[in-house]
Amino acid sequence: MSTNSTVTSVASSASSVTLIAANPDRNDLWITNKSTAILYLLLGGGVATATTAHSIQMAANTNINLGKFRGAISGIWASANGSAQITELE
Repeated sequence: MSTNSTVTSVASSASSVTLIAANPDRNDLWITNKSTAILYLLLGGGVATATTAHSIQMAANTNINLGKFRGAISGIWASANGSAQITELE
């Protein structure tokens, strides 16, 4: 059962940014794309790109639950406006 939650916000960027570091104690993870632009996520770290290196494409103003995925996640937006809100439960 999760006892701690951490909520962070990462400003959107037209270049790849780390959204969240790997955490072996993670029990649940939510990401909300608070932007009018598409957010491309790359699971497992590395450099996210819109064209070739992404795992998930998030539409504007949507959220996704990644469950117990414990790896790092990077992201890049189609255009820089808004942010990503990340909620991690341990």
